[in-house]
Order: sequence, then C-alpha cells, then structure tokens
Amino acid sequence: MQTTTPHWRTSSYTGTENCLEVADNNPDKVMIRDTKAPEHGYLSLQPPAWTALLEHVRKI
Repeated sequence: MQTTTPHWRTSSYTGTENCLEVADNNPDKVMIRDTKAPEHGYLSLQPPAWTALLEHVRKI
C-alpha cells in the first residue's frame, strides 16, 4: 500500500490568526490541522464528511 504525503495548504482568505491548514490530496481522507501548532496532530475526515462540514460552515 502506497502512502500519500500530505500537501498542506491554507485558504487565500486566511488572515494571520486562527488559521487552519488542509491536506486534501489523498482521495481517502481530508486532513485538517492548526497552522500554529502542527505538532499537535490533525483531524482526519472522509471526503463526504469534509463536504458536509464545509456546507454547514458556509451557512453560518
């Protein structure tokens, strides 16, 4: 099984504080981490859950 190295990116809308990084180059999972504390690990979501989260956040 080949592992995919995460390619972390931030949104172009991100300011200098309270930033998240996202790695979505793996078709099996989307990873989210705190830009200021990447050593604390990441949250891993399946792509449908990531899509649902984005849809919810866009409504608020």
